[in-house]
Amino acid sequence: MSEPKSHTLTVPGAVVHYDIREADDDNEPALLMIGSPMDASGFGTLAGHFTDRTVVTYDPRGVGRSRRTDGAAESTPDLHADDLHRLIAELGGGPVDIFASSGGAVNALALVARHPEQVRTLVAHEPPSAQVLPDREQALAAVADIRRTYEREGFGAGMVKFFALTGLQGEVPADFADQPTPSPANFGLPAEDDGSRDDALLGQNLMSCTHYEHDFEALRAASTRIVVGVGVESEGQLACRAGLAVADRLGSEAVVFPSNHGGFLGNEFGMPGDPEGFAVTLRRVLTD
Repeated sequence: MSEPKSHTLTVPGAVVHYDIREADDDNEPALLMIGSPMDASGFGTLAGHFTDRTVVTYDPRGVGRSRRTDGAAESTPDLHADDLHRLIAELGGGPVDIFASSGGAVNALALVARHPEQVRTLVAHEPPSAQVLPDREQALAAVADIRRTYEREGFGAGMVKFFALTGLQGEVPADFADQPTPSPANFGLPAEDDGSRDDALLGQNLMSCTHYEHDFEALRAASTRIVVGVGVESEGQLACRAGLAVADRLGSEAVVFPSNHGGFLGNEFGMPGDPEGFAVTLRRVLTD
């Protein structure tokens, strides 16, 4: 695999940066690795396990190198899906294979619902689609509380509640907003509010991603092979439960991957999963 070559693509409302790692002899479609709000920097280790494939990564609009030009405060899965549609067209139109993590999985499902012809296989890993949960009302209310906390008190306070929700085992309690939370300093987060409200997670994508309603009728009818993945260590957590519910709505069974929500990570962010084992499972799913 060659060193990644960076490119830009102008889309409505943003300039998107993406990277291509070209394989010397690749008879397979390009493999896109996408997250949200995580940018391309999180996929370096996983891409290194697919040196026989041309791998494409990108920074979603408003994240990393991809600057917004529309002045909007929020991004939606439909906007991200349109960006991906245009990126795949720029790569030659597809079909491509996609590994999509977290919010990227929500965005990729939105893409497939609209443009299934562009995607051969989608592996959607732990989409945090709270709308499909049996406790959806409590889950959505908890997300709204995180957003209010962020708007009121800033990044550190919002992230503490985000950690509490994503690490919660089982259904979300109705009194989530009233439960005590530790100081942000306990997590190495800033306790002081710097006044900014443009965080890629809490400000731009949290509400629109978790509240997104998938078009399951279109997804079930799509030519794309859709595989939902969940982490073996994520059992009971919101994103895992949502992934299982999405798979059920698609009439399929989720594939269990090693490790947790970020199981594909190396040491990109100091929280390594099991990237080698994860890559083995991903390759098996893509080639089945």
